[in-house]
Amino acid sequence: MAIAKKYNSRLVKLANPAGDVHVATFVSRDKGYNYTCGQFLHLALDPYDPSEPWPDSRCFSIVSPPEEKELTIIFSPKGKFTNKMAKGLNEGGDYFLKLPYGSLFEGIPSYDNCVFIAGGTGVAPYLSLFNSTGEFPKYTNPHLYLGVRSPEYNIYDSYLERAERINRGLKRTIVNERESGYLDIAMLLKRHGETTYFISGPPLMIKNFKGFLLEKGVDGRFVRTDEWE
Repeated sequence: MAIAKKYNSRLVKLANPAGDVHVATFVSRDKGYNYTCGQFLHLALDPYDPSEPWPDSRCFSIVSPPEEKELTIIFSPKGKFTNKMAKGLNEGGDYFLKLPYGSLFEGIPSYDNCVFIAGGTGVAPYLSLFNSTGEFPKYTNPHLYLGVRSPEYNIYDSYLERAERINRGLKRTIVNERESGYLDIAMLLKRHGETTYFISGPPLMIKNFKGFLLEKGVDGRFVRTDEWE
């Protein structure tokens, strides 16, 4: 795994496409970003002084594929740090990113029939893979299940349409939770059986879905979760 490095970065675009969902895109002011699909970063809002400890920061999955020069994250204000981001991030401003971290897609047992389960902005690390022309074609018959609060929160069509051009075997099921309820892990297990499951989203969802699959006898090697520790 690559050693995490600090990148002085300019915020080139900040958007608020739906409700409390924000999309921030950065470009490095010096060396290019080095990471692999599905990894995450630490974002600091306060200036970084190399002679001082790394400032307060928070983890965010990287949305953009490694082939791109710009780096994108998606976030929703849920706590003190992300609320400060929503109010204080400024286009053209300088921010420090530290990356890469994580190994979501490293050493998976099989590229065949993988099931990608996401709740809301938890889809972020999958988009990094799905939009990678170097990595996503390796996957055979992948299927995405994405739960969104309501239709306006499905801001991912452009990413997924691009993914379908990269890998024509991709299937996607979008569940509008307001009208159809939440994703049903029991139904997904019944439908797909023994295969590789990726789970990303709210911590409670990850815990419950992972626990259910393991309880039902799915080998732990086939259950991969996007958890930041």
